[in-house]
Amino acid sequence: MAAIAKREVGVPRTGVEELILTVRRVSQPSVRDVLLVGLTFSSGAVDAISFLALGKVFTAFMTGNLVFLGLGLAGAEVADVLRVAVSLAAFAAGVAVAARIVRASRGSRIWPGRVSIALGLAVLAEAGFLAGWVVTSGRPSTGAGDLLVALIAFAMGTQSGAVMSLDVKGVFTTAATASLMFLMSDVAAWADSALQRRRLAAVIGALGAGAVSGALLILHARSYAPILPLVAAGLVIATASVALRPPSRTSPQKENDLND
Repeated sequence: MAAIAKREVGVPRTGVEELILTVRRVSQPSVRDVLLVGLTFSSGAVDAISFLALGKVFTAFMTGNLVFLGLGLAGAEVADVLRVAVSLAAFAAGVAVAARIVRASRGSRIWPGRVSIALGLAVLAEAGFLAGWVVTSGRPSTGAGDLLVALIAFAMGTQSGAVMSLDVKGVFTTAATASLMFLMSDVAAWADSALQRRRLAAVIGALGAGAVSGALLILHARSYAPILPLVAAGLVIATASVALRPPSRTSPQKENDLND
């Protein structure tokens, strides 16, 4: 951004620079909400992929896994109990790691840099998942499947831990139950702003849209399915680095050049 600020008056900006400036003019709460919707879309796609291709196990929606674990322990024929346990453990580990990363900056800004660092770790885990998916042609063996479940569940746990530190009411990006509860409670009591209700509705819709997209890719373009959530999460980090970075200490003249 400093390079953009220092550009001489009268020199035309590139399309990328214009896009960056446009994004930075949007209010930070609005940008944050869009990014949360993007992360929720990504986790919906992840859960569709893992459920359909990795033995009917969730890697983001842990409530479902807890039910599967109980059913399996009772002797019902459901998802592989070991794989469900792997998903639960990896998700929990991801939340714990993210909590340690973001702890020092929690509440300092609308989107602290440490949140993006935690999300970057999640993206690395998703990239590892994609690599394993490619190697196995999207049809992993039992052992490889367990490893892939661990990678992507760790990524979703890390994402959840990072988002939780933002303290946005009712938004967790990996589950919609709480979001739906908050939304309907607000609608019934008309307690919160229309912006709050739109945010919750958008998050719920994004989870469903992500699940539809992930399922369609598994059914019609299986080899490319994990690319979608990886790209979505990567775009969230990239956008946050541009639109939600702390304001730079520029001189008034540079600030005027930036906004011309």
